[in-house]
Amino acid sequence: MIKAAIVGLGWWGKHILRSTAGSRKLQITRGVDLRLDALNDVTEAEPLPLSNDLEEVLRDSEIDAVILATPHSFHEEQIVLCATAGKHVFVEKPMTLTRAGAAIALNACETAGVVLGVGYERRFEPALKAIEKLIRDGSLGTLMHVESNFSHNLLASVDSTDWRASPQESPIPALSAMGIHLTDTYIHLFGAISEVFAQTSKRCGNWKSGDTLSVQFLFESGLTGYLSAILVTSMFVRFHVFGSQGWVQARSDAHPSQDGVTRLSFSQTGQVMQTQDFAYCDTVLENLEAFASAIVGEADYPFTYEEKLGNVSTMEAIIESARTGRSVAVE
Repeated sequence: MIKAAIVGLGWWGKHILRSTAGSRKLQITRGVDLRLDALNDVTEAEPLPLSNDLEEVLRDSEIDAVILATPHSFHEEQIVLCATAGKHVFVEKPMTLTRAGAAIALNACETAGVVLGVGYERRFEPALKAIEKLIRDGSLGTLMHVESNFSHNLLASVDSTDWRASPQESPIPALSAMGIHLTDTYIHLFGAISEVFAQTSKRCGNWKSGDTLSVQFLFESGLTGYLSAILVTSMFVRFHVFGSQGWVQARSDAHPSQDGVTRLSFSQTGQVMQTQDFAYCDTVLENLEAFASAIVGEADYPFTYEEKLGNVSTMEAIIESARTGRSVAVE
């Protein structure tokens, strides 16, 4: 059993606590947050030793790993601190805000010999695993195009003074909150992205940096792609891959943290379209348990160095494209 501390006890930190409550692989035994009100909230819900001192946790020999659910700009420094202390690290998305920061964090973990987990849990969804199988076994033929959307209004009422609405923490909130899950899946399924063109718009809500994002992609393979994310609408999730021999689509109206059904539709040339429904599974727990399994050497963690770095590089390019109105190459 991996014993972990969680740093950051806001909305998502509390969700992680709930998800891991029954895990047989990872147990959260300490909590850290600088905000006293957050500590009080957790004390009422979960009997957990709490403090506002990360350094104290890093000195605790009983702690194997640290889960970071903190503001984005903290991640780079906190990952390095944890790795230097010999603690495995799981960091919520985005891993860092810049490619240079991602390289520093990744290299610190490699030097220390610790596992670095990342909070891109959508990769673990059963429907996306089924799509991956169809891609890998050639059922779609030559891959032509991918498009996806991840939109909801769970954060629509976030106060304009909240860190999630800050242009420094979230230059494009729909990207750091939702779109980055899709770019991670794109890189995993289709390889490196070479160029992006992005547009953002502010239609309503408290988000200073806009509430709508659309991005066009060119992959190194020649595949084209598109994604969109909207912060002020009802829940909508779609992932659609087109190939020379057919297409496959996953559709859901439930957030990955909520119970719901995802419907997979598979249309192959000359065949009757097939559909399959996938029930909810806790992908947050699956990701954290994969992290725990990698720590004890049971299996490799299913996110490579190149994928982790590539996703931050893609995020950085999308932000630059939206800022300048130009296509931007991904480093």
